Amino acid sequence: MPDEDDQQHPALRVLHLEDSVEDHLLVKREFQKSGEPVDILCVENLPAFEQALSATRFDVVLADYRLPGFTALDAWQVMQRLAIRLPFILLSGAIGETAAVQAIQAGISDYLPKEDLVKLRHVTQRAIETHRIVLAREHADAELLQSQRQLASFAEQLQLTIEQERAAIAREIHDDIGGSLAAIRFDLAWISRHTMDTTTLTHVDAATDMLQHAVQASQRIMMNLRPAILDQGLGAAMQWLGDSFSRRTGIATQIKAQLQSEQLPKAIQLAAYRTAQEALTNASKYAQCTQVKIDLVGDEHFLTLEIADNGQGMAEDAAPQGGGFGLNGLKERAKTVGGWLDVSSHKGRGTSITLSIPLNGQVSQPPDDTRTVAP
Repeated sequence: MPDEDDQQHPALRVLHLEDSVEDHLLVKREFQKSGEPVDILCVENLPAFEQALSATRFDVVLADYRLPGFTALDAWQVMQRLAIRLPFILLSGAIGETAAVQAIQAGISDYLPKEDLVKLRHVTQRAIETHRIVLAREHADAELLQSQRQLASFAEQLQLTIEQERAAIAREIHDDIGGSLAAIRFDLAWISRHTMDTTTLTHVDAATDMLQHAVQASQRIMMNLRPAILDQGLGAAMQWLGDSFSRRTGIATQIKAQLQSEQLPKAIQLAAYRTAQEALTNASKYAQCTQVKIDLVGDEHFLTLEIADNGQGMAEDAAPQGGGFGLNGLKERAKTVGGWLDVSSHKGRGTSITLSIPLNGQVSQPPDDTRTVAP
C-alpha cells in the first residue's frame, strides 16, 4: 500500500533521450538530490523514443541535442506527429546560438547546458508549470470560443424569432385593426351622406380626421414591424426611413445611397435596415441633435452603412443609459451576417455608427470591435 506522501506527491515521470550512460546517471542523481520521487526512462534512438511516448505517460522530456544520426529537433517532430504535447527541454553541451534559436522557434520549452545540472530541477519545474499554464489558457480560450459561438447562434435564433413575431403582429394589425378602421371609414362616409345636421357633420369631420391619424399610425407601426419597403430595395428603404424620421422628429436628415446592386440577401438588407432604425431611434431620444446623415455604400465586396449625428455624443459612463443594450444587440445582429459594428462618439461633437458587411461570403474581423469614446 502506498503511503500518504506518495499519494500527495506522485513520482515525476521523465523521458530522457541520451546516448551517454554517464550523462544519464548524472541527470538521475541530480533529480534524486531533491528527495522527491522520480521515474526516469532513458532511450537512445528515435524508434525507442517513439515507442516510449506511445506506451507511457510522461511529465517532461529531456533530450541531448546531438545524437547518433539525428538531433533533438527530429525527436520534437516525432512528438508533433504523434500529437503528444509535453514540456521539452534541451539538456546538452554547447550547441551554438543558431541551433538554440531554431529549437526555441520550433517550440522547445527550454535549454540547459550540461555543466549547469544544478539548475535541472528548477528548470524542469518551471517548464512543467509553464506548460500547464499554456494548456489551461488554451482550454479556457476554446471554452470561450465555444461560448461565443453558442451566443452567436442564440442571438441569430433570437433575431429570427423576433422578426417572425413582428411579421405576425403586423399581419394582425393589417387584418384586424386595418379592417376595423376601413369599416369605420365607410360608416362615417355613410353618415356624412345621409345627414344635413351641422353639428353631426362637424363631429363626423373630426372623427374622420382622427381616423386618418389612426390609419397613418397603424401603417407606420406595420412598417416598423415588417419593413415591406425592403421589397423595393435597400436604398429605397433607407430613403423612406430617413424621410419618415425627419417628418416625425423635425431633425434634418440627409440620405445618400450608392449601391452597385440592390440584389442583396434578405438577411443583410434587414440587418442594415434595423441598424439604421435603432440608430435613428437613439439619435432622437438621446443625441439632442439637429442633423443626421445616413450614408449607404455598397459594391461587389462590401456594404457599409453609416449613421452620424451632430449631437452631444456619449459619455463613457452614460453609455448604458444611452442605448448601450441596443448597441450590443446591433453588434450581435451584425455578427449573424458576418459583419461588425463600430461606434465612435466624441463628446459634444456627435456620434457615428458604422455597419460593415462583407458581401463575398468571407467573414472578416475588424481591427477593434469596441466602442471608442473620445474626450
